[in-house]
Amino acid sequence: MHANTGKISQFTLVIPVLNEEENISSLAHEIAGIRKEEDSFEVIFIDDHSTDRTPDIIKELMARFSWIRTIRLSRQSGQSAALWHGIHASRFPLIATMDGDGQNDPADIREMINVYQRLSADNPCCLVNGWRTERQDSGWRKICSRIANSIRCRLLKDDTPDSGCGIKIFSRETFLALPAFAHMHRFLPALVRQRGGKVVSVPVNHRARKAGKSHYGTLDRLFAGIPDLLGVLWLGKRAIRLELAGEREND
Repeated sequence: MHANTGKISQFTLVIPVLNEEENISSLAHEIAGIRKEEDSFEVIFIDDHSTDRTPDIIKELMARFSWIRTIRLSRQSGQSAALWHGIHASRFPLIATMDGDGQNDPADIREMINVYQRLSADNPCCLVNGWRTERQDSGWRKICSRIANSIRCRLLKDDTPDSGCGIKIFSRETFLALPAFAHMHRFLPALVRQRGGKVVSVPVNHRARKAGKSHYGTLDRLFAGIPDLLGVLWLGKRAIRLELAGEREND
């Protein structure tokens, strides 16, 4: 870890969850295992109106770990809405995100933040995106994701091999400056690039899901996302980029 431990230790980890009663407890204990004495980062579980024991388990975790917070949405609103609410409520300017199914590895966060610190020194509008080089999913899921990523890369030219990876690092300011819409989380690399930002992909660990099933679909990601893709393409042609060369001189 780099010498700037103080800066790295302050961030908000936002985790959207939907009916993950069998996974969130082990994930929270994993996160507890990577904390250091000097850390002050918080974790926000955004409950997308789960119908199982997820809310009760989160409350039990909050009683054990003071750094866990939660927000429960009044109705199922989707992953992007959950992320937006969590990031909007964050106490720190640096944001990390990951999925709540336990397939992302919390141990990858620190190195990704190190990459972010180096990247943001040149351009504060930036994003570090996880890259699941050895993805532990079903063959069908891999095929759908490969097709979706190929179409996205070709049309949006976001140069990101795995934009759907849940583990990401960026600033709260950068995210809240982006257009907010359903499914926006699938297009974060493209949206950041459209604003003149920089995106770097970092290989991350990926684990098989231990329990439960995905609640955000496979075919719906591929076909229902086409209108969103066309919308992001439209935004890209009209985006106002951050291209200031320096401070404006007084008249």
